[in-house]
This record gives sequence, C-alpha cells and structure tokens, in this order.
Amino acid sequence: MLMFEALHEHFTFLLLEVQGQIDATLQFLLRPTKSLRQEIALRCDRTANIQTVVETKCYSELHSTHKLTQAEVNKLRALQKMATHLHLIAEFCVNITGQMRYLTRYSKLNPHEFTPFFTDIQEALKLIRPTIDTGDLSTALQICQYEHTLDEKYEQVFSKLITEIDSGKQASGHVTAIFIYRYLERIGDSLLRIGEALICITIGNTLKISQFDALQETLTQSGFTGSMNEVDYRAILGSRSGCCVGVVETADQAEHAPHGSIYKEGSINKIKKEKENLERWQNLFPALVPHIYGYHEGTDNAALLIELLHGCTLDEIILQADQYVTDRALTALTTTVQSVWETTKNVHPVPTNYIQQLASRLSPVLKVHPASARDSLSIGGIKAFSTRELLAQCSLLEKGLTAPFSVLIHGDFNMNNIVYNNQQQTVRYIDLYRSRDFDYVQDASVFLISLFRLPIFEPELRDKLNRTTETFYSFVQEFSKTHADSTFETRLTFALARSFYTSTRFELNQSFAKRMYLRAHYLMEKLLSHTGKWSAFKLPEDILYY
Repeated sequence: MLMFEALHEHFTFLLLEVQGQIDATLQFLLRPTKSLRQEIALRCDRTANIQTVVETKCYSELHSTHKLTQAEVNKLRALQKMATHLHLIAEFCVNITGQMRYLTRYSKLNPHEFTPFFTDIQEALKLIRPTIDTGDLSTALQICQYEHTLDEKYEQVFSKLITEIDSGKQASGHVTAIFIYRYLERIGDSLLRIGEALICITIGNTLKISQFDALQETLTQSGFTGSMNEVDYRAILGSRSGCCVGVVETADQAEHAPHGSIYKEGSINKIKKEKENLERWQNLFPALVPHIYGYHEGTDNAALLIELLHGCTLDEIILQADQYVTDRALTALTTTVQSVWETTKNVHPVPTNYIQQLASRLSPVLKVHPASARDSLSIGGIKAFSTRELLAQCSLLEKGLTAPFSVLIHGDFNMNNIVYNNQQQTVRYIDLYRSRDFDYVQDASVFLISLFRLPIFEPELRDKLNRTTETFYSFVQEFSKTHADSTFETRLTFALARSFYTSTRFELNQSFAKRMYLRAHYLMEKLLSHTGKWSAFKLPEDILYY
C-alpha cells in the first residue's frame, strides 16, 4: 500500500535521526561545545515532528475504509510504539547534554566507561530496520537483550561511583555522572520496548520479554519442538486477574502440545496456587477441569499452559442460546455441582467469613462508588447504622455462625468461569486460583450474583436471567434440605450481602450499582434485626431478582 510505503519512509528517517543523535551525544561527551548541544536539541525537535507524522499515519491507516489484515494491524501498532520510544531516546540524549553543565574539570567522565554504552546502543538501533523487513524473531530478541547488557554496564559504573563518593572523592561531580549514566540505562529500557514491539509483529501480540521467555519455556516443557515463529498468540482482553492471559496455537500436533492452549503468566504465588488447585481437581474429577500441559517458574513470576476448552461460557449460553439449550446447560451444571459437593463433603463444621471478605474489598469499592458508604442517621429516635457500623455489627454476628460441613468450592464461581459443551452436554470449570475447602454457600452466592449483576435490561433477556436464578436457587435450597443444613438461608444472606456490595467495583453504571449496594445494606440490616434461632431466619428471595 502507498500509505505503508510512506509510513516506512518516515519511520526510516526517524531511525536515522536517532542514530545521528546518539553519535552527536557521544561526540558531545568527548568534546562538549555549544554548537553541538544546539544541534542535539534541534535534532530532538525533528524526531518529535517525525514521530508525530508516523503516529498520525498509523492511526489514519487503522481508521481507513479498506480492510486490514491482523498482521497489518500488528505492524501499525508496533511502528507507532517504536516511534514513541525512538523519540524518547532522542530526549534522553538532550537530558544528558543538560547534565554536562554541572560537571567540572575535576569531575570529568571517563571515555572508557561511557563509550561502550554508545557502542551497544548503536548496534541495537542498526538491527531495527532489518528486523521489520524480515520479521526475524531471533534478531528482535537480540535487541531486547541489549537492555540487559546496558543494565550490567550501569550497575558496574554505578557501584564504582558510589564507592568513590563514600570515600569522599568528588561527590557532587559523581552524582551528576550517575544521572548521565542513568539516562543511558533508560535508553536500554526503550530498546527493550522496541524489541517487544518487533516480537508483536512476528507472533501477533505484544508480550514483555519476560512473558515471551516464560511462554517459550512453558511450550518447550509441553513438548513443543518448533520455532516460536510458528506460534500464534492471541491475548485475552478484559481480564481483571492481573495475569497475562492468551490463547496459544502451534503447528505442533505432539501428544503433549495439542493445537490450542491457554497461556497464563503472572505472580509466582498466584500461578503456582492455580497449578496446585488444578492438580487437586484432576485427581478428584479428571474430566471437569483443564489438563496442564506445561509449567515454568521464574524468579518472581510463573507461567502455566493448560488445555483450551471447547464450548461456550455459561453467560454466553444464557444470553445467546434458545431456552432448550439453556435448560440442558443448567441441568448439566446442577448435576455436576451436586456431584462435586457430595463427593468432597467433609462433615466437620467450618466458620464463615463473608463480612470479613466484604470489608477487605471495601476500599476498591469506595474508589469507584464513594457514595455507597453511608453515614449513620437518626430519625424520630430510630437509628440507621452507617456502612462501617453495619459491617462491624454483622462481623460480630457472623462469628457465632458456622457451616455444618465443608466442600471443595470453585472459589470464583461466576458464569464466565463455567464452560458448557452442548454436543457432549457437559460443563467444565476454569480459573480455579481461589479454590479451597469451604462453605458451599460461597459458590452459590457468587453464581447467583453473577446472574444479577449482568447489565442486561432488555425484558426478554432479563426474564431469562431471572428464570436461571430461580432454577439454581431452588437446586441449592433442595441441596441444603437434603443435607439438613438448618442455617443455609442465614449464611446465604451474609454471602449475598458480600457479593452484592463487592460486585459494584466492576460496575460504572451508577444507578445499577446503587441497586446492588442498597441490597447489601438491606440484607445486613435484616440480619441484625433478627431475633431467635438462625434456623428460623428466612432470606427475602425477591432480592435475587431484577
């Protein structure tokens, strides 16, 4: 395309300007002059102008009328990102020249120490244009590696300067020198981002180099023997877990690396816990959860490669399928849930902590909905507790309450964590990081509120959601009677108050969020006003329906 040709031309000119900027900055450090400082400042202005042109053309192409392939979109995203970081490099050079004015003839920089930085930077810059043309993954990784090389050089010179400062040698000049070397180290950070953008061109999505390394290691452990150029990675957007999550497809059809997997990378504690939970579920219910294909631990993060389940999440079924398919999915769900609960039932009582869970999530809720926390009120001698007073009172109330038995719960039993396969008429669980032995009421409340909190207001769909709520609540209620659980409705009320309130942190519709947190307040007030045995408490069922 002509637009792409023009875009590549502008990007090439930007790259050449930055390479010239690096050369000029090196010369300035060797022999500083006023004219050279002005040239570096002027060159930075030129890079800013060209970067704007590149960015404008990228956005113009993305919003053009002709249809782009995914590979073309990836390239445009990468070019825009690289242009931003190339201009940052030019600005770092200006900052270096600005620091030079604070050095004296007694605190000059050592050319043998700073020249190797510039050599590495120029070598990395020279690799960028060829990598765009060839899409060579190994060269993109090589550019990323220069960040580590520059970090090592910075640590060496930093340690030397700090040692000399501690000994009382030229402290002020050395502090300035540290600032200069810090800018050189930050250029390495920009080179890393440029390398990651080049990886995006090759594999189709932006990954940090640490995530890419973890993906490569995990695929290798799963039995994949091909090149990473053969890997198609598609990020799953919208995840609130804090993990990098994506679908991985490879040409490898090896037994332990099947076509299509889910890749998750995140904090080592979280990913390791999910792996351990998956292994436990595998031992108990092999067909219910995804199989593990690979696992890799780094220093701080870990990565997991698991089976890509075929089917639709339960919310997709309820909102898109006809009533016949929805009923079959609900039958499969309730049958599976009952089997899990009865198989893993432990007759020892377990204390609940629903209000404590709510209190621990109150801060993020209030950041989104500060009006959800009310003050105490007195009307005609009748006092209404403030939100925090309600929590404190209900927390004390709950301490005297226990579930008569525990089961293995999912821990995050939202509809989008349940996958239904219509052909096989089976449900399977995903995202089991929070799985543990606890009160089955927790899973029940989370599922019920995941139905309520869907911002769907079309009457026909809302009726379908309400019918699903009625079906599942009837199932859980019957389960409680079968197992002689006399405080089921009390604990469910505590749990629903927790789920109603905490769910508002994901809902920006103020009116809809208000309906949820007012329900939470009402349920807590209902609990506090109860007298007599908890076995006599009744949940106001209407609160489950919108």
